Amino acid sequence: MYKQRVVIKVGTNVMTNKDNRIVKPVLDHLVQQIAELYERNIMSVLVSSGSVIAGMEVMGESHITDKATRRQVYSAIGQPRMMRHYYNIFQDYGMKCAQVLATKRDFNPGSHRDNMINCYEGLLAEGVVPIANEDDAVSLTNSMFSDNDELASLVAELTKADKLIILTDTDGLFTGHPDDKDTEVIKNVSVDENVEKYIKTIDKGEAEGRGGMGSKLNIAKQTASKNIPTYIANGKRKRVILDIVEGKSVGTKITV
Repeated sequence: MYKQRVVIKVGTNVMTNKDNRIVKPVLDHLVQQIAELYERNIMSVLVSSGSVIAGMEVMGESHITDKATRRQVYSAIGQPRMMRHYYNIFQDYGMKCAQVLATKRDFNPGSHRDNMINCYEGLLAEGVVPIANEDDAVSLTNSMFSDNDELASLVAELTKADKLIILTDTDGLFTGHPDDKDTEVIKNVSVDENVEKYIKTIDKGEAEGRGGMGSKLNIAKQTASKNIPTYIANGKRKRVILDIVEGKSVGTKITV
């Protein structure tokens, strides 16, 4: 029915400013690109972070000492707030969206997986953009997704996507620290190429996403090995999604 299916994962650092506040114009630009793809007969599935920060904006400081429980509470409060943002923006562009929450076990073979496939296929057939996130309120700590990059990869495989686009706050995978003078973006990476040596670990705060560049590269290689070309690119760059779909050299492309 559609020429392509694209799974787009947007990270927390893309949609927030330095004060960890959600920036609505960023969400608007994201949806604007999805709407333009829709007009080209290309359907998108959005995997969105942000629910924890959205919950923290509402609730403020929590007195819950257990980190996992605190994250669940923030996410449960923030998830409907994120969906309200998306619902209103998609409506502005004459489109419909839907929420699809899942736990990692839902992707195991069986009736849960089959039902989720039916849900995605039904939504896509009706021109409704699925917005996926982890069901934090019921996820078990020992079976949570490592991050939303892993969820996006599983959704891409589940929906037989033509592309997975992972949007972050850097221009892709660099040969050094992004702020270094002589560092460059690595444009193309094959799944068997050793580029992990370029990655440095950076500690993240509680409100920030769980996945760093190492995680993104690992997930991207896993996805690409299933013949789903995967891109790591800067979500704050203008027309980044459209440029990738149009075949322009943007970010880092990972292929077999």
